[in-house]
Amino acid sequence: MAWTDRIRSLVSAGVLTLGWLFHPAPAAADQALIAVASNFDAAARALQTRFEQTGEHTVLITPGSTGRFYAQILHGAPFDVFLSADQLTVHRLEVQGQTISGTQFTYAVGHIALWSAGDADTAGPIEDRLREGRYRTLAIANPALAPYGAAARQALQALDLWSPAQDRLVTGESIAAVQAMLITGNADLGIVPVSQFAGTDMSTDPDYWAIPQHLYTPIRQDAVLTRHGQDNPAARAWLDFLASPEAREIISAHGYGVVD
Repeated sequence: MAWTDRIRSLVSAGVLTLGWLFHPAPAAADQALIAVASNFDAAARALQTRFEQTGEHTVLITPGSTGRFYAQILHGAPFDVFLSADQLTVHRLEVQGQTISGTQFTYAVGHIALWSAGDADTAGPIEDRLREGRYRTLAIANPALAPYGAAARQALQALDLWSPAQDRLVTGESIAAVQAMLITGNADLGIVPVSQFAGTDMSTDPDYWAIPQHLYTPIRQDAVLTRHGQDNPAARAWLDFLASPEAREIISAHGYGVVD
């Protein structure tokens, strides 16, 4: 099958998006294309700025759903580095020969919170609204595609609220989609990353509840060099920077945990 015919078939199947097709291809020597879990987009932009200020290489950041990136990489999307929202997806790619052995590491640890944009008519602490069912809709990322959605489901199950929420549950492909639903009023409660609120004190806000970490498995987000990026110096330099103390400070400032 011709390359162009293969691309058309992948687009028709929904594996690739037109946004990917028209994304400028990275130069082999000094630019890398980075697939970034959407929850980490803001932090990745801050890291990109510092990386390009202090080195000779550049990177192109493409945010999106971890599950969709998995499918795209399997079908030949030219990402050089993958910043997943979990560990399992990276392991699956390794098993299928799509990553470079020995390059995987945890770059951030995520946590989740229940949040409302504040426009709901229901008063009282947000966790009480959830427990008592005083809400119209509850938005989470799709648990089948997004690790933050899987963590949300795990927490709701631990609270015995997963089954009662089914009739009012709405899902987005990614965390960005969940945030959009909350901001536009299409959902009045949602479960989002704690990192969304980095730099703010939400401890007294009745529309915010940091979900206790014992209710779900902390979300270890792993980075890895893909097979496509194995000979790209910019990709390797980006991973080296991501593991540096300077990068870890930036990641912490954006509300994530870090590990040695």
